Amino acid sequence: MKIALLPNLTRRHARQVTADVCACLDKLDVSYAFEDTLRAALPERKSAFLPTDRLLSKADVVIAIGGDGSLIHAAKKAVEYDKPVLGVNAGNLAFMAGIEKNELYLLDDLIAGRFTTDRRMMLDVFCRTAQNENPRYLGHCINDVVVARGEQIKLIDLNVTADGKLVNRYYADGIILSTPTGSTAYSLSAGGPVVDPRIESILLTPICTHSLFARSLIFESSAEICVEIPQTGEDIYISCDGDASVPVAPGSTLLVKRAQKSAAFIRVKQDSFIDVLNSKLSQRRA
Repeated sequence: MKIALLPNLTRRHARQVTADVCACLDKLDVSYAFEDTLRAALPERKSAFLPTDRLLSKADVVIAIGGDGSLIHAAKKAVEYDKPVLGVNAGNLAFMAGIEKNELYLLDDLIAGRFTTDRRMMLDVFCRTAQNENPRYLGHCINDVVVARGEQIKLIDLNVTADGKLVNRYYADGIILSTPTGSTAYSLSAGGPVVDPRIESILLTPICTHSLFARSLIFESSAEICVEIPQTGEDIYISCDGDASVPVAPGSTLLVKRAQKSAAFIRVKQDSFIDVLNSKLSQRRA
């Protein structure tokens, strides 16, 4: 088995966890490599450093080290090569991590093939301007796409349709369109429901809406959600999976729908979704 290691060395404990993972893989006599952009940051490593395309195309499995954001970033790279990802938590919460930093002995099960792979749906995001009828592809997301106001502390006005039918007109700080995987991320903080990832669907959660009755909505996974950007008003931005926000031109329409590709996450433990949910949320209560 060949392993691609994708650590986020900006995380507080990531360097030590990376060293521990390497030690475990060395003990198991497993081949592994890093992206060549990390060569200077990891001078002590004698493993191979390869360009990302070579690294991921040659690997059998990707091990991502960091928090949830790090795991999502690594998984989005791995999706392009149809490679499964095991997340090792070097952060605090990490709902998506397959193992914790004190559970590296479970790498034995990974190498022995004693694991399952969970497929998680993703969303594609397109933008159609008033001058261009052909939607322009903006990217895909594993967690969510957020449509929100810019620097001005003012509410924005957004019309949302699903399969051509009006859903609602939201006067709010913005809206979140998420996958079930993303239901435990920003959507949860904004008051949205937690959805079992096995229930493939698209969630819409308004952010601080100016209404007493606005609640999250859940659509079937085949729905096509359109968000109409006003012709005039405040600057509006979108962000996919927490990446840098990009402005959306006035009068544009955003189209969000299920992606053809899906992310694959490795599970070596037998914990159910409810087990993980209770464990992680109990950490927040502690």
